[in-house]
Amino acid sequence: MRLCSIASGSSGNCIYVGDDNTHLIVDAGISGKRIEEGLNSLGIKTEELDGILITHEHSDHVSGLGVLARRYGIPMYGTGGTINAIKSIKSLGQIPDELFKVIRADSPFIVNELRVNPVRISHDAAEPVAYRIGNGDKAVGVLSDLGKYTDYTVDSFFGVDALLLEANHDVNMLQVGKYPYQLKCRILGDKGHLSNETSGRLLNRLLHDNLKAVFLGHLSHENNLAELAYETVRLEVLMSDNKYKPEDFRIRVAARDRISEPVTV
Repeated sequence: MRLCSIASGSSGNCIYVGDDNTHLIVDAGISGKRIEEGLNSLGIKTEELDGILITHEHSDHVSGLGVLARRYGIPMYGTGGTINAIKSIKSLGQIPDELFKVIRADSPFIVNELRVNPVRISHDAAEPVAYRIGNGDKAVGVLSDLGKYTDYTVDSFFGVDALLLEANHDVNMLQVGKYPYQLKCRILGDKGHLSNETSGRLLNRLLHDNLKAVFLGHLSHENNLAELAYETVRLEVLMSDNKYKPEDFRIRVAARDRISEPVTV
């Protein structure tokens, strides 16, 4: 299995997950052209996609859906609430109803050889989910856009071999920044986004012997820096009381404007 960030950030998100026979993307929040270029760099044609897993309806996760739907007819998986919300977004244009596949949190489904488990998350969207995707004894996770985590979150993602984990903002940068007060409260709230520190604390609970790599994703352009996210999460691991250290696995920051180096598990 491979996990690769085509783009990740507050301006747009698209994550590739697949193996030799099944190709998926999680979200399509960038242009169809950028998605196609990213897939091509992985040796995959867009028409070879077996599905798009949609986390929620916010524009930085769905803005490219309309183009992909009309050009390639790719199945699109999302919860009922997410799909209903997407249908009301006029800027996406017409998407054929038959392309939408309704899924439910905690009800795994199969796409070719891959087992997909949607996981409930706390975010200000209609019915958002994150995804754990596996094949046999290997699994990867895409866990982003959540304001808080619980034991359920940890249980749902423990044991993955690679993970894309949100590290959206530095709390101090957000608090002193130019965002309106209400927006700051939204981001910091239980249905907002994970800070760098909270991301590191969650990662500590997900560490295990076979975790190979972690991408830090969905960084805010205004309220975070790649170096700051990396060092903060790394410090949380270093200062924790578990047996793992940052050198035990690879931590990298997923860029908003370029594809990452793929991780194979």
